[in-house]
Amino acid sequence: MIVDDESILRMDIREILQEHCYEVVAEAGNGESAVELAHRHRPDLVLMDVKMPKINGVKAGRIIHQKLGIPIVLLTAYSDGALIEEAKNSGVLGYLVKPVGESDLIPAVEIALAQGDRLHRLSCNVHRLEKQLEIRKLVERAKGILMQEHGLSEQSAYQMLRSESMNQRVSLERMAQDVIAGRLRFDRRSANP
Repeated sequence: MIVDDESILRMDIREILQEHCYEVVAEAGNGESAVELAHRHRPDLVLMDVKMPKINGVKAGRIIHQKLGIPIVLLTAYSDGALIEEAKNSGVLGYLVKPVGESDLIPAVEIALAQGDRLHRLSCNVHRLEKQLEIRKLVERAKGILMQEHGLSEQSAYQMLRSESMNQRVSLERMAQDVIAGRLRFDRRSANP
C-alpha cells in the first residue's frame, strides 16, 4: 500500500513496485485514509509519506503497525533528528529520504518485508509460549489441589490429571480448570493409581 498526499509520487512508486512484481493493493492521500485502507486490505507493507493532512505518517504508521502488525516504511523529504527519533519510537521498519529511486526503494521494501515476517513469527512464538506457560500454571495449581486433597505425590497427581484427561478425551488444560473450579472430584480409588 502506498500513502502520499502527492498523487504523482504515488504513481512513480507504484510503477517501480509493479516493475518488480509487487502488487499495490491500495493507495491513500492522507493518514486517516491509510488506517482505514490498511484495515480493509491488510497489505503486507505500507510505504507512507510523513507530512500529510489529517493524521501524519508517523502517527498513522504507529496505529497500523500496533493494531495490525503491518510493517511500515516512511518516505519523507525531511531528515531532521526529531523526526527520525519519532519514527524510531513508532516501530517503523524503514525510513527513506525523497526523492526515492528504484535502487533505494526495492532493497528497503525487501528488507522491511523480511523483517516484518520475522517479527510476525516471533510474535506468534511469544503468544504460543505464553499460552503454554498459562496451561502449565493451571496444571501446577490443579496438581497442588489433588496433592492436598488426596495426599498424593506431585508425580501421582500429574498422572491422575493426565489419565483422567485421556479417559474423558479433554485437554489437560480443561481438566486442570475443572479441578481448580471444583467441577471435578476424584474418589479415593482413582486417587491411588
